[in-house]
Amino acid sequence: MSGIRDWRNLAYLLRGSTVQREVYTLLQQLDIMNVLAEYEPMLVGTVPLGIQVESSDLDIICEVYDQEEFTVTVRRSFGQMDDFCLVTRLVDGIPRCKINFRAGGWPIELFAQPQGTGRQNGYLHMIVEAHILNLLGNEFREHIIELKSGGMKTEPAFAHLLSLNGDPYEALLALGELELGELDSICKRSYSNM
Repeated sequence: MSGIRDWRNLAYLLRGSTVQREVYTLLQQLDIMNVLAEYEPMLVGTVPLGIQVESSDLDIICEVYDQEEFTVTVRRSFGQMDDFCLVTRLVDGIPRCKINFRAGGWPIELFAQPQGTGRQNGYLHMIVEAHILNLLGNEFREHIIELKSGGMKTEPAFAHLLSLNGDPYEALLALGELELGELDSICKRSYSNM
């Protein structure tokens, strides 16, 4: 599934919507991917998928083993930005760091944990969602945007439209582990029953 696009190369945004091109320009102006380069940063979430709504933010995940060094780097480069906020905590014994700020009219969230970005849930959700969007087309995409505009988060919106049971975040991760044929079959069957 991840072979569809090189998500690390933000040039795909230049071939996207007006919003995606604006986001590309903003990220270049901030030089954020270069500042964070040693942490393997990756833009994930709704903007790469073209399903952002007015309340969407720019989510950048990072692979970080030294949180102190990471926070010093981020504070030095972005600490002066509006609404700068940094929170660190342990979740299931894993240290996580979340940094939020605003730039160019966008809320930006940096999420860091000691795991490769290609194995983090934000990325895994995005690649399965990208596959589902490509498979089910524009009508499905519009339904996702409609649910998100009504206040639903992305993963619950996908789970709702695909009639997935249980925790929507876990359900999407489980879909991502299926063989493509099985995934396609489940998605087409579930969505056609709506």
